[in-house]
Amino acid sequence: MRLLLVHAHPAPDAFSAALLRAAQEGAESAGHAVRVLDLRAEGFDPVMGEAEWRGYHGPTADPVLRQHGEALLWAEGVILVFPTWWGGPPALLKGWLDRVWRPGLAFHEEASGLRPGLGHLRVLGVVTTLGLSRWAWSVALGAPGRRMLLRGLRVCTGARTRTLWLALHRVETVPAGTRERFLRHVRQRMARLR
Repeated sequence: MRLLLVHAHPAPDAFSAALLRAAQEGAESAGHAVRVLDLRAEGFDPVMGEAEWRGYHGPTADPVLRQHGEALLWAEGVILVFPTWWGGPPALLKGWLDRVWRPGLAFHEEASGLRPGLGHLRVLGVVTTLGLSRWAWSVALGAPGRRMLLRGLRVCTGARTRTLWLALHRVETVPAGTRERFLRHVRQRMARLR
């Protein structure tokens, strides 16, 4: 499978970077072709300016956005790797979604509604960390980031796309051994993608 790993964290030495490496290692060990978009390392600008917004429904002239769009079209699976902050992804990833998953690429607007543009994606997944417990995240808050990403983006991919959610809760307080077990779990799960 062709996998696109998209990483969004402002610090190159954060645990999130270890998660990205684990996902890449697991996927490559199974023979998957992997491309990595490290948004921080690229200096990706998450802010959509006025001119871009006004031209949002047409093709983009921005070479970075075109390159990222081509990566989405190349991929058979997209795995987003990020920390969950305030219930959802960091602004860097949210801005990437706003700017790259655009009309004419990620979806098509028709009189009858939206038609997926990324129906070729077989897998849409998330590898994330959260400060909250699983109970507080799921029951008390209703898993807002998971709903936004795995339900919301399926408008762009179609109902047949499988979803994957790998989350380490209470990341700031879990023992080092728990973090290591989660890294192994991420490697193993990426290796089993089909």
